[in-house]
This record gives sequence, structure tokens and C-alpha cells, in this order.
Amino acid sequence: MTDRDGTRDYDVVVIGGGAAGLSGAVSLARSRRSVAVVDAGEPRNAPAEGVHVLLGREGVDPLDLLARGREELRGYGGEVVGGRVVGAAREDGGFAVRLSDGRTLRSRRLLVATGLVDELPDVAGLGDRWGRDVIHCPYCHGWEVRGQRIGVLSSGPMSVHQALLMRQLSEDVVFFAHTADPVGAEDRERMRALGIEVVQGAVAAVETAGDRLSGVRLGDGRVVERDALAVATRMVARAGFLAELGLPLREHPMGVGEHVEAEFGGRTEVAGVWAAGNVTDLTAQVGAAAAAGTMAGAQINADLVMEEADRAVARMRAGLPFSARAEARAHEAVAGPERHGL
Repeated sequence: MTDRDGTRDYDVVVIGGGAAGLSGAVSLARSRRSVAVVDAGEPRNAPAEGVHVLLGREGVDPLDLLARGREELRGYGGEVVGGRVVGAAREDGGFAVRLSDGRTLRSRRLLVATGLVDELPDVAGLGDRWGRDVIHCPYCHGWEVRGQRIGVLSSGPMSVHQALLMRQLSEDVVFFAHTADPVGAEDRERMRALGIEVVQGAVAAVETAGDRLSGVRLGDGRVVERDALAVATRMVARAGFLAELGLPLREHPMGVGEHVEAEFGGRTEVAGVWAAGNVTDLTAQVGAAAAAGTMAGAQINADLVMEEADRAVARMRAGLPFSARAEARAHEAVAGPERHGL
């Protein structure tokens, strides 16, 4: 339903149109919930050539995958709203979601699936190669660099583990200590046993030749030839707009960034708000994010079903006329055939 001021009402507004958000929205739409996905069009994996470890869709272009997801959602009556959410507040027992262009969407529940931002170390040229031959996940991109000369840039608590994983893929792995804390004796021994060379000194830049990464240049001018460079980014959830609802970003227990805390199934500490995908699980790949979105959608639908059942009981006890058929007819008359009804 649209008010005279242009405000739209939905059962659920999904904030974020990536794998998690679209999967959750499809799950809700298939349950005949009115759902809108607000998407700013900035998927994290846009620079990548393909999505990997996604059963049945191996190597699919990230943007093609999302386009297909939006088409499926619309086929079930869901909507995709282009825009950026700048705020969300409680209103009349539900939520008012504000977009940067002044539009407002109202909903009974929220699913936050806005993903994250990768914060790269301050090394010249690193961002230009990101998602190509500067990579972060051995499961997402490791096969594509197997057997090559791989570098690992120390940038956080998971960097040594990253180097050990990369050693499965190539016999030529170099660990660049950069400006991180010194590697502990036990980890240093592991890398030495596996033949991983440790290079001391700050990294100044990545070198390219013919639009391909060719090496890593240190601050003293030395260049170590490499074909690919793995970097563990600091990952920060895109969810600052939730502060108004009292849902802050918190440091991830692994020390790899900031996320929105949520239970299994996506329920957050704020009633009526769920989270799914990288906004809460910083390390989730596309398949895991999509599965989490589907689970959250099912949990939200179940929550709405119980609310509606309790409301029906209250009406019955009050002696008010009620039937599932009458309720559905009344709701359809107001909101249209794609809206939910008991």
C-alpha cells in the first residue's frame, strides 16, 4: 500500500540485494509475504571474474548471478528498490526505513544483508589489482592461482593461517612480514618446515607488467617477483544506519573486523531485526551467505505467522467476527492479491 506521502508498506524490507538478501527475500515472497529489497548496487565481489564453490553455478559472473536472483524475486511478486538506506527507526510497531533520496519504506520486520567493506592495507597499487591477482580467500580464488608464485602480505591475525593455506596450492609461497607484529616462534617454525620464505621489511607497492601483477616492491627498493598476492583485509559490516535502532557494530571475536551480532537463524538483539550474510558472518562465501538468507527469511515468516495467530486468538476471545477467509479477503481488498493473508 502507498500513502499519499509516497511511503510504501511491506511485511518485510530487506536491506541489501546480494546473495543473502535476495535469497531471504525469495523465501519470504514464496510464502506470500510482501517484500522489498533495497539495493545500492555495490556488491562486494563485483571485481571478481566469477563466483566459485557455488554448487551448480561454478564460475558464474557475480553480476549475472544477482540479476538472475532479482528476476526470480520479481517472479514471486517481490520488489527491488534501487537506493541507499541512511536510517531506520521504530514506527507504529514496525519500522520506517529512510533512503538517501528522501523515500521511506515501512515494514513489520527488517532483514539486514548489506554485506561488508574490505579495508586494504595502505600499499600503492593494491586496490587496482583487488579481486584479480590480489586475492583474499584460498577457497574463492585459490584454484585460479595454483602452481603460481604466490605472495602473502601480513596484515592481521589470520595472515599466517592464510600463508599455510596457500602452501597447499603452490610450492612457491613467500610471506611478506610488512609492518605487522613479529611472527611467533611456533608459526615461524611451521612456515620454515613447509618451505615458506619470510621476507622482512615494509612493502611499498605492487608491480605490474602487461596488466598483470609481476612483483612486490619493498621499501628498500627490492622487488620480489610474484604472480599473485593474498591479503587478509579488515572486514567492516555496512550497517552504520542500525545505530538508530540500538544495534551497534561489534568487534569480531577473531579480530578480523566489525560485524552485527546475530543468533543462528539471523535474529539480532533488537526485536524484529534479522541479519544474514557477510554483515554478520564476515567469512561467509556466497553459498553460505545465500543459505543464511534463506534461513533468516524462514525465521522471519515464522515470527510473523505466530504474531498473526496470536492476534486471531485475541479477536476470537473478544468475540469479534473472524475467519481466515474473511481476513484474507479484507487484506487483499486493501493491499492487492500479492499481499499476505491468513
